[in-house]
Amino acid sequence: MIKIYIFKDKDKINGFQVKGHSYFAESGKDIVCSAVSAVTQMAAKGIDEVLKLKADVTKQDGYLQVLLFENNKDAHMLLTTLEKSLEDIQNQYPKFVKMEVKERCL
Repeated sequence: MIKIYIFKDKDKINGFQVKGHSYFAESGKDIVCSAVSAVTQMAAKGIDEVLKLKADVTKQDGYLQVLLFENNKDAHMLLTTLEKSLEDIQNQYPKFVKMEVKERCL
Protein backbone atom coordinates (compact mmCIF):
# COMPACT_ATOMS: atom_id res chain seq x y z
CA MET A 1 0.00 0.00 0.00
CA ILE A 2 1.13 3.54 -0.74
CA LYS A 3 0.94 5.76 2.35
CA ILE A 4 0.75 9.50 1.83
CA TYR A 5 1.09 12.17 4.49
CA ILE A 6 0.10 15.75 3.72
CA PHE A 7 1.70 18.18 6.17
CA LYS A 8 -0.26 21.31 7.10
CA ASP A 9 0.14 24.34 9.31
CA LYS A 10 -3.20 26.09 9.89
CA ASP A 11 -4.74 24.68 6.69
CA LYS A 12 -1.71 25.62 4.56
CA ILE A 13 0.13 22.67 3.09
CA ASN A 14 3.87 22.85 3.75
CA GLY A 15 5.00 19.44 2.65
CA PHE A 16 4.20 15.84 1.87
CA GLN A 17 5.61 12.35 2.20
CA VAL A 18 4.88 9.32 0.04
CA LYS A 19 6.14 5.85 0.86
CA GLY A 20 5.60 2.31 -0.18
CA HIS A 21 4.33 0.53 -3.26
CA SER A 22 0.76 -0.16 -4.28
CA TYR A 23 1.29 -3.70 -5.64
CA PHE A 24 -1.75 -3.11 -7.86
CA ALA A 25 0.07 -4.80 -10.74
CA GLU A 26 3.56 -5.92 -11.70
CA SER A 27 6.30 -3.30 -12.01
CA GLY A 28 5.94 -1.34 -15.22
CA LYS A 29 2.19 -1.99 -15.42
CA ASP A 30 1.13 -0.56 -12.07
CA ILE A 31 -1.19 2.33 -12.95
CA VAL A 32 -1.77 3.27 -9.31
CA CYS A 33 1.94 3.64 -8.60
CA SER A 34 2.40 5.53 -11.87
CA ALA A 35 -0.40 7.97 -11.07
CA VAL A 36 0.87 8.71 -7.57
CA SER A 37 4.46 9.02 -8.81
CA ALA A 38 3.52 11.36 -11.64
CA VAL A 39 1.59 13.87 -9.53
CA THR A 40 3.99 13.83 -6.57
CA GLN A 41 7.13 14.15 -8.69
CA MET A 42 5.50 17.01 -10.63
CA ALA A 43 4.83 18.81 -7.36
CA ALA A 44 8.37 18.21 -6.11
CA LYS A 45 9.88 19.56 -9.34
CA GLY A 46 7.52 22.54 -9.22
CA ILE A 47 8.62 23.42 -5.69
CA ASP A 48 12.32 22.80 -6.27
CA GLU A 49 13.08 23.63 -9.90
CA VAL A 50 10.31 26.00 -11.00
CA LEU A 51 9.47 28.03 -7.89
CA LYS A 52 12.98 27.54 -6.46
CA LEU A 53 11.73 27.58 -2.88
CA LYS A 54 13.64 26.64 0.24
CA ALA A 55 12.70 23.01 0.67
CA ASP A 56 14.15 19.67 1.65
CA VAL A 57 13.48 17.15 -1.12
CA THR A 58 14.37 13.51 -0.40
CA LYS A 59 13.90 10.75 -2.98
CA GLN A 60 14.63 7.03 -2.66
CA ASP A 61 13.05 3.90 -4.07
CA GLY A 62 9.44 3.94 -2.91
CA TYR A 63 9.89 7.19 -1.00
CA LEU A 64 9.50 10.91 -1.73
CA GLN A 65 9.38 13.69 0.84
CA VAL A 66 9.15 17.44 0.28
CA LEU A 67 9.29 19.80 3.26
CA LEU A 68 8.94 23.55 2.67
CA PHE A 69 10.72 26.05 4.89
CA GLU A 70 8.70 29.09 3.79
CA ASN A 71 5.11 30.07 3.04
CA ASN A 72 4.40 30.81 -0.61
CA LYS A 73 1.11 31.42 -2.41
CA ASP A 74 2.18 29.56 -5.56
CA ALA A 75 3.41 26.57 -3.54
CA HIS A 76 0.13 26.49 -1.62
CA MET A 77 -1.85 26.36 -4.89
CA LEU A 78 0.42 23.65 -6.31
CA LEU A 79 0.24 21.52 -3.16
CA THR A 80 -3.52 21.96 -2.82
CA THR A 81 -3.86 20.68 -6.38
CA LEU A 82 -1.61 17.77 -5.45
CA GLU A 83 -3.78 16.96 -2.44
CA LYS A 84 -6.97 17.01 -4.54
CA SER A 85 -5.37 14.77 -7.19
CA LEU A 86 -4.19 12.29 -4.56
CA GLU A 87 -7.67 12.27 -2.99
CA ASP A 88 -9.10 11.25 -6.36
CA ILE A 89 -6.57 8.42 -6.71
CA GLN A 90 -7.25 7.27 -3.15
CA ASN A 91 -11.01 7.31 -3.77
CA GLN A 92 -10.59 5.17 -6.91
CA TYR A 93 -8.12 2.73 -5.34
CA PRO A 94 -8.76 2.71 -1.56
CA LYS A 95 -7.15 -0.71 -1.09
CA PHE A 96 -3.88 0.56 -2.54
CA VAL A 97 -3.56 4.21 -1.41
CA LYS A 98 -4.11 5.77 2.01
CA MET A 99 -3.70 9.49 2.64
CA GLU A 100 -3.56 11.22 6.00
CA VAL A 101 -3.11 14.85 7.07
CA LYS A 102 -0.57 15.65 9.79
CA GLU A 103 0.27 18.93 11.45
CA ARG A 104 3.70 20.40 10.77
CA CYS A 105 4.53 23.92 11.95
CA LEU A 106 6.97 26.03 9.97
